[in-house]
Amino acid sequence: MSKIVILGAGISGHVAAAHLRRKLPKKHEVLVVSPNSNYQWIPSNIWVGIGKMKPKDILFPLAPLYKKKNIGFKQAKAVSFHPEGDSVEKKPYVLIEYVSGEKKGAKEKITYDFLINATGPKLNFEATEGLIPGKNKTYSVCTYGHAEHAWKGLEALIKKMKQGTKTKILIGTGHAKSTCQGAAFEYILNVEKELRDHGVRDNAEITWISNEYELGDFGMDGILLRYKNINMKSSEMVEMIFEDRSIKHITKAGVYKIEDGIAHYETLEGDHKKETFDFAMLIPAFSGHGFNAFDKKNENITHKLFKDFMIVDANYTSKPYEEWSVQDWPETYQNPNYTNIFAPGIAFAPPHTISKPRTSKNGTPIFPAPPRTGMPSGITAKLVANNIINHLLKGTPLTKDKGSMGNMGAACIASAGYGAFSGSGVSITTFPIVPDFKKYPNTHGRKMNNTFGEIGLAGHWLKLALHYAFIYKAKMKPFWWLIPE
Repeated sequence: MSKIVILGAGISGHVAAAHLRRKLPKKHEVLVVSPNSNYQWIPSNIWVGIGKMKPKDILFPLAPLYKKKNIGFKQAKAVSFHPEGDSVEKKPYVLIEYVSGEKKGAKEKITYDFLINATGPKLNFEATEGLIPGKNKTYSVCTYGHAEHAWKGLEALIKKMKQGTKTKILIGTGHAKSTCQGAAFEYILNVEKELRDHGVRDNAEITWISNEYELGDFGMDGILLRYKNINMKSSEMVEMIFEDRSIKHITKAGVYKIEDGIAHYETLEGDHKKETFDFAMLIPAFSGHGFNAFDKKNENITHKLFKDFMIVDANYTSKPYEEWSVQDWPETYQNPNYTNIFAPGIAFAPPHTISKPRTSKNGTPIFPAPPRTGMPSGITAKLVANNIINHLLKGTPLTKDKGSMGNMGAACIASAGYGAFSGSGVSITTFPIVPDFKKYPNTHGRKMNNTFGEIGLAGHWLKLALHYAFIYKAKMKPFWWLIPE
């Protein structure tokens, strides 16, 4: 009998738990530890942020589902890692702290045979002075609670615009090294569409602000894609979309301070500028959770497990940008020092950025961090789960199945609007996520047959269909495993 502990119940953690429980005999214990009591389908936060969905439409409580599926659950947060145990507890364990109920504040040692760290990122709002959701006229859509609050702020602004008030809306990244440009991009399209639907678009100036060197970078160094039988840069596609919707844009910008209705930012030229606004949705920086790790003698060994995020089978050697390659990226998401620990999804430390790192004339790094959300999170979690399953059932190596973001594709759909006949979708599929310049030297590191973009109602329909499909899948309803990650 083995005990598999999963930290986090987001996309990665939930996917891993579902596959482990479905395929492993009941004698093997699957336990999820998460501070959140609900599962949320994060991509649909965008619709909550424009009032088209309520939080109840994108979430459900974890405890009843896990009880039904024989998955253990503790609503708690990880405090520290002890991969060798200690003088009292000989087995490896994680120290957790309960965050609710009668045990709130109490700590407990949770032993394991296998540990999947799926804690994802810390939303590091404090890295940008004054960037506080709901304060200084700034909002977030990173959680369903944030998104619901954002809609309240936007709804109040729409009421003022209906009375003739001119407004300024700012959407994009709120830190010089933020990622998740795709979420901000989708939100700005939805906000613009919502204002048109309310008949107040002419009263709003909408501006995109980003740390991207060019529009459409998305933390992936931009994409050369196939669009209507021609090759087009993602920067050209996004510029076309913004121009069509009269959305202004500011790139090469590192936001470092927010005051009431004012965003202060630095440019790559080293200039310090500011942009005023009446409503802003700015994605914060992501960081690790600041975990510490200790050996059996209680000596700090954090460096063996963490490099902000968790260390896995990647090449972390410091080398020039020109020498980076897809071979640097992890394939099994296994910690090299403790081989029963894994970190899929956002929890693993990337070996380097995907976009070219750039520094302002003042020495400030201004470029996107690599994205690992959505499809990559689900795919890597399933890979880790399958390796553990096959190891326990067949004795295969824990590293048998491999999957690098350098040979993995991803699809992103940014839908503007809501409903069966109202809206438009911007669909971008890229392969691989990390460009392979050796294999595809003439197409910016991507395979053109698998890298394309489309704009239209079909993408919008697909986004709606995926919402319901993935909620169905997450609830582990009949044949849920047939829906791909």
